[in-house]
Parts: sequence; structure tokens; C-alpha cells
Amino acid sequence: MATTSQPESDATRASSTYAGARAVLATMHGKQAAIAPVMHDTLGLQVETAEAINTDALGTFTGEIPRPGSIRETAIAKARLGMTRTGLPIGLASEGSYGPHPSIPFVCGGLELMVLVDDTRGIVITEHLVVDAPVYAHAPVSNQVQLATFFEQTGFPQHAVIVKPNRTDRATLPVFKGLRSASAVADAVIRCAACSIDQLAFVQTDMRAHMNPTRMASIARLAARLCARIATACPHCAAPGYGQTDIETGLPCAWCGCPSDLVRHEIFGCVACDHREHRPRPDGLEFADPGRCSRCNP
Repeated sequence: MATTSQPESDATRASSTYAGARAVLATMHGKQAAIAPVMHDTLGLQVETAEAINTDALGTFTGEIPRPGSIRETAIAKARLGMTRTGLPIGLASEGSYGPHPSIPFVCGGLELMVLVDDTRGIVITEHLVVDAPVYAHAPVSNQVQLATFFEQTGFPQHAVIVKPNRTDRATLPVFKGLRSASAVADAVIRCAACSIDQLAFVQTDMRAHMNPTRMASIARLAARLCARIATACPHCAAPGYGQTDIETGLPCAWCGCPSDLVRHEIFGCVACDHREHRPRPDGLEFADPGRCSRCNP
């Protein structure tokens, strides 16, 4: 008995878009361990790495080389480094930024961003992840007691550290990276303090992915989010990568109805066409607390 095949849905087509395809991941720091399995298991995408590329040329966590553009621009530039090296038309890269949390005072946070650049379709698919509990810290130190406190706070030696002079007027300065033994850190502190104007060494967590397992886990989570976005088809043109692109603030005040600074809509869009839609807040909140209103609480 003959069977009639069902037409493929847009979502199914989007999720299978990259099945069997090859992509290059631009990384010097072992990110393929977190990204490649997720991409293969979820999308059927075969992820390879490029040999002899220097992603540090696009910025370092220690600041010797500043990031030349935005976090998204840098991630795209990284992906294209790998694409140029291998000749593959699909590239992947991630970029991270750590510092004060964007919405929680006095707490550290991070932003991880990942891109898939697809020159066969002329699209770039982007996804991000706000990291609320990174292993990220830095401090000036001068003695073993201060070092021991820093080690306790950062999960040393699983999370490696970087040591450099705290203050210097030299054009070049010693920087010791990837340190995972207490003796190596102590030696680096002595050497860097001797080069510092204030006789202090600056110790910080090494945020390179292969030196920070907590960050590597965040990258794996982000890879899963990117896969889910890639597998989401545009409702207008069925291109992969449909998802949130922006927000619109102005949730009305519950007392006076004036716009507040809270999110009113999430804006979803396509990476291939101009289709856009405004969606209500996912938590269902329709009015803002008057405390967030500039008129009721000036």
C-alpha cells in the first residue's frame, strides 16, 4: 500500500538545513570541545577547526591587544579568519566579555556571544548568553595571605590565573598566563611586583576558555541556544535563525499609564528578510510598578 509523504514544515526544514554540512570553528583555546558535539548532535553540522590561525590578533582578555570592534563584529571577524584559512563557506566563532553585571549592582557578570556566518545563504545568525555566575575576579596582591584568599574565591587551580604588574609606565611588561600551580603564581607575583610602580602584582582569573572550565560550560550552553535559533524558521521566508533581535521599552505605569523604563515588547526578526514582529513580555506583565515611572517616582 502506497503512503503519501507529508510536506516538510518550515521548522523541520530549518532544523535540517545544515545536516551533513561542514563548518569551521575559529578558536585557539579548545572551544571545539564545547561546541562541536552540540552542533553535530542537534543540527548534524560537522564542525572542524582551522590550523595556524591567531584569534588573539582580534583582542585579548589581558588587554595587550584591544578588541578592534564590538563583540559581534569581533566574533564575525574570527569566523571569517577560519573561513579564509579553510575555504569553507560556513564559519563559527564565539567572543566573551566580563566585568560588572549589566543589571545586578556589585556583582560580576559576563556576556557570551556566538555567530554562525553562512556565505552560501548570505546570512549571519547570532545568539548570546548573559552569564550570572562566572568565575571571574582580579585583585592587586603583595603576599601569600592575599594570594590564598584569591585562590579560594576562584577555584584555583582548576581555574588558571594570570599575573602582571599592577602599575607600570613601561611600554612592554611581563604577563604570565595559564598558571595552575601555587609556586608558579608566587614566583610570578614576585617578578611582577618588582616591575610595578606600587610594588604590587595584579592577579586575575584566566578567562580563556581552556583555562576556565566554568566559562567553557557557558559556551556549551550558548552553543545549544544557537542551535535552537538556527533550527527556528522565519514564518515569512522559512530561512533559519529566526529569533529575538531587540527589545522595546515603555511598559505603561500601573498608576498613570505613562511609559516606564521596563521592557514592553520583545522584537523578533529574520536574518534573511525584513520580517519583524513585536511579542509581549514572556512573563505576562502588562503594567509597571510606579516605582519605575519617572512621573510617579521622579
